[in-house]
Amino acid sequence: MLIIYIVVALLVGLGIGYMVRKVQVSQKMGNAEHRVEKMLEEAKSKEKEILLEAKSKALELTEAVKKQENEFRQQILRFEQRSEKKEIDLDQKSKNLEDQRIDLEKKNEETRKIQEEMREFKLKQIARLEEIAAMTREEAKKLLLDNTEKTIKEEMLALTRKTVAMAREDADRTAKEIVAHAIERCASEVTAETTTTIVHIPSEEMKGRIIGKEGRNIRSFEQMMGVEILIDDSPDTVVISGFNSIRRQIAKLTLEKLLQDGRIHPARIEEAYEKSKQEVGEMIKLAGEEAVYELGITSFPPKLIQLIGRLRFRTSYGQNILRHSVEMAKLSALMAEELGADVMAAKQGALLHDIGKALDQDMEGTHVEIGRKIAEKFNLNEKIINAITSHHGDTEYNSIESIIIDAADNISGARPGARKDTYENYVKRLEDLENIANSYEGVEKTYAIQAGREIRVFVHPDKIDDWAAQKLARDIANRFENELKYPGEIRVNVIREKRVIEYAR
Repeated sequence: MLIIYIVVALLVGLGIGYMVRKVQVSQKMGNAEHRVEKMLEEAKSKEKEILLEAKSKALELTEAVKKQENEFRQQILRFEQRSEKKEIDLDQKSKNLEDQRIDLEKKNEETRKIQEEMREFKLKQIARLEEIAAMTREEAKKLLLDNTEKTIKEEMLALTRKTVAMAREDADRTAKEIVAHAIERCASEVTAETTTTIVHIPSEEMKGRIIGKEGRNIRSFEQMMGVEILIDDSPDTVVISGFNSIRRQIAKLTLEKLLQDGRIHPARIEEAYEKSKQEVGEMIKLAGEEAVYELGITSFPPKLIQLIGRLRFRTSYGQNILRHSVEMAKLSALMAEELGADVMAAKQGALLHDIGKALDQDMEGTHVEIGRKIAEKFNLNEKIINAITSHHGDTEYNSIESIIIDAADNISGARPGARKDTYENYVKRLEDLENIANSYEGVEKTYAIQAGREIRVFVHPDKIDDWAAQKLARDIANRFENELKYPGEIRVNVIREKRVIEYAR
């Protein structure tokens, strides 16, 4: 029974709870619907506000676009106005130019007419003048030019002859003074030495052995000798290059020993170098002793004789300086004997005049300065020192012996065959002399004589007069000075000769 009551109570409680829950749900649903309606109203209100704001902005944009459109239209109108104005200006300028062109054409036509009239008038005047003068205009012009040229030539020839005569008088007077102090004082400058020596090798294979592995042999050789070895495609030859002639001679002997032995390596190079250096030293000593013995000089110390022997390996224009000095000593002795001067001083001064060249490749200074220092070091005679310093005109002569030595220097260097050159260079120098002379109009033939120290130029007498011959000689000499290199001087001898031959029968 109790259970029934309990079940009934539960059922009643469930029903009441259900009713209460239903009422609560209904209330919540009503509240939710109310909130939704409120939200919808707010959304509608915001929608209206947004639409109003969008319409306002659209109106503003429309106004801005209309304003820009109006400004653009105004710009287009202004541009069109300017374009129309420019077109009008261009049309006006074009019209003005056309008027000017027409005006210029009229003026040109008038100018052409005036020029034609002037030309006709000039031709009439020329024809009238030719009729009066009984010659054409070209003939009159040629006659005037010939007369003017003849007058100028005569005046120039007279002036040239007067100037030459005065110069000769002054030269003769000055020469008498100079000859008393210096015979042929104008000695030629010392020329560049030969700086290469050629060594012949037995075969091309030896070139590779001279070079050695990775150039070891040739580097050792060059460093030891102080020269440069030039190996090129020239068959069976090797060139030794260097400014020091004695080093080149030592290098030549060393290389010849190595080629003869066949063994080429740094140790063998050093061994051959020492032997060659001793040989060259003996050659130098022997050459100096032979020179002083040949001249009969016994007062020179051994070290000075050694320096004299070094001149054997020096050359000037192909002339060996030692032989040149010995030859000078003999010439000086002969002239000193004829003039009553100190024969021994002249002989010694001539032998030592170029002694500075024995050391000028190893010391700074000219060979004259070095020679003076050498002479002072050995306490030589003052005449010998003056001969050394004056033979190139660096100082004044203080003795007749110095003058004799300078004259002997010029004689020894200037005589034909003394300073030899290669055959090709010798022939080329003569050809250059003759080609320059033959390039002038009126020259008939030329001859280079006396080993190129004189050139004789034969001219056509009908084309070249006396004044032109003098001018031609001066022009040829100037071209020789400017374009050629030569020792001493070249005499230009222009020969103008007219022969008239007639036979009496």
